Amino acid sequence: MLTSICGINWGDEGKGRMVDLLSRDFDVVCRYQGGNNAGHTVINERGKFILNLLPSGILREKVVNVMGCGMVIDLKHLCGEIENLRKAGIKISPANLKISDKAIITMPYNVLQDIMEEDRLTKATGKPYGSTRRGIAPVYADKYMKKAFRMGELLNLELLYKRVPDIVAWKNMTIKAYGFDPVTVEEVISYFETYGKPLAEYVCDTGAFLNEANENGKHIMFEAQLGALRDIDYGIVPYTSSSSTIAAYAPIGAGVPNLKLTNSIGIMKAYSSCVGAGPFTCEYFGKQAERLREAGGEYGAATGRPRRVGPFDVVASRYGILCQGADEIALTKLDVLDEYEELEICTHYRLNGKTIDNFPFTDVLDDCKPVFEKVKGWHCDISKCRKKEELPKEALDYIKLIEILCGCKIRYVSVGAERDAYIKMY
Repeated sequence: MLTSICGINWGDEGKGRMVDLLSRDFDVVCRYQGGNNAGHTVINERGKFILNLLPSGILREKVVNVMGCGMVIDLKHLCGEIENLRKAGIKISPANLKISDKAIITMPYNVLQDIMEEDRLTKATGKPYGSTRRGIAPVYADKYMKKAFRMGELLNLELLYKRVPDIVAWKNMTIKAYGFDPVTVEEVISYFETYGKPLAEYVCDTGAFLNEANENGKHIMFEAQLGALRDIDYGIVPYTSSSSTIAAYAPIGAGVPNLKLTNSIGIMKAYSSCVGAGPFTCEYFGKQAERLREAGGEYGAATGRPRRVGPFDVVASRYGILCQGADEIALTKLDVLDEYEELEICTHYRLNGKTIDNFPFTDVLDDCKPVFEKVKGWHCDISKCRKKEELPKEALDYIKLIEILCGCKIRYVSVGAERDAYIKMY
């Protein structure tokens, strides 16, 4: 069984929470794209964990975790993440963590590039992309220019270090153009020595491992970062990530392009949230936004930035479900809406005086206005519910309405952050 867990909206849907829950039925969990520019928050009997790079299956002892070739890996950040988990009693070894030899290394100068460009945009236009300033766009650019370092090169440092002077000379042309001091060969080599060497033992041909696992009947889960609307091709460009967040990319980014998904589970919140800049048609403002943000604890796991929030967006969600080829949905954070006597759902957009149902091209999204439908809230605590029959009628009606409007069955409903705080609907 090959299952993808993917985000339907702008990211931050609660994928880490669902991966942690569902990974009990899987042998392998594989992250297949992105870097440390987003985080998955997991709460279980061991505590609260924020994972930026490591797959969320790392918290289950019997699960093997794979970091695929589609990822970009900040060595320093990964070393720190591993160390923090070890301090919390989580065992990590080459037996349960395998890093693709083809995965790309995020360098400190990529982070510097990201910061320089965001600062330039802010000063020149007042409209930065809303980057996390963690070097993601620059390192993916290096990858496609064939000037990036790969994790497999850590296994042959002598050859790796021969490449460094040419790359540094090329990179400094950009850095100096921004008016910053150039990086040195010594700094780059020191980075590899300090943070690369400790990770070398985890590096292997993860494609071969995954193919063998599949041949042996193992259940493999592919874990995405962010959501469909942050995809480099199908998202709200340029306010996206720089990788493919789409489920169909999972086997490619994992290192097994020969394999095909069995099913795709889409994750979406019972309301909308968005970190960073870009169009967000159903956005709430002022006290209305503050109430929902505080109720949901909507602050970025990677950056701590306050998330923008709004009601459930049918137009964006239906598009995300299509992009992800979702077979079923996990609806998260339904309990956040407990205190509302009345709820809104964005059912359509209005563009140039016309009502539209399809998610439009990014350039016209700022001109779209939300069309809201009001529904009755349940106004009671559902966090202790564990069966469908225990939910109040209004909550069941809300779930059913979303299901009908989005055209995809909702199988799981999360009513809390804890591992067991969910309801299986069918």
